[in-house]
Amino acid sequence: MKLEFVKYEKRNHIAYITFNRPERMNALHPPCHIEMDGVWDDFIADKSMWVAIVTGAGEKAFSAGNDLRWTAENRGKVDQMLRGKGGFAGITARFDIYKPIIAAVNGFALGGGFEIALACDIIIAAEHARFGLPEPRVGLAAAAGGVHRLPRHIPLKIAMGMMLTGKHITAAEAHKWGIANEIVPLKDLMATAEKWAAEIMECSPLSVQASKEAALDGLGIPVKDAMEKPYEILSKLFRSKDAVEGPLAFSEKRKPNWTGE
Repeated sequence: MKLEFVKYEKRNHIAYITFNRPERMNALHPPCHIEMDGVWDDFIADKSMWVAIVTGAGEKAFSAGNDLRWTAENRGKVDQMLRGKGGFAGITARFDIYKPIIAAVNGFALGGGFEIALACDIIIAAEHARFGLPEPRVGLAAAAGGVHRLPRHIPLKIAMGMMLTGKHITAAEAHKWGIANEIVPLKDLMATAEKWAAEIMECSPLSVQASKEAALDGLGIPVKDAMEKPYEILSKLFRSKDAVEGPLAFSEKRKPNWTGE
């Protein structure tokens, strides 16, 4: 896969995805969204990939969101299809990724950058990271999921305060309100994200994926309906080799050898 604006590496069941436009604060433009569609397609299809870690190149920004300079320079010239099928960074409008995704936020996560982080399952932030949806300050709106996901993550009044003023919050504030799972010095950011990934991978990958699918698909409906809803991946899990391996490893007092099958 040829990539110009994103780095994509695979090691030890972990997919490392890095926005690689540090000269633009990792702001993203349509060609990058197209590349990210392909990255997510590959991540889903590769059975050896169990967890993804998403971050930005450099030390200043995870992603500053939409590349407004590129947008201004190319207004009226770009086919809307260039936006890609999965929304901003190929993920904000994609709802079929049940493998866990960790955002390692290494600086500013603003606008679309914040929307990317909100679309991930776990957020690890560097101490200097800042989060916000400043779109109203430039005549836009956080339409890539921000105005919908943020009020589902934190109290409504706090979310409305952020969205209606466009103000940023610090990493410490993000942790206080439950947006970030952990705050660490920048030098420890990737190691901490990898620690979380390793802890996830101590579990059966099918169990993790089934848990994520059921949790997300059950949001917004009564618990009774959510519990009665059929989930294909749960049926697959209970018929899997991992469902045999887990109890066997427990009885034999050893670590399980997960295969994801």
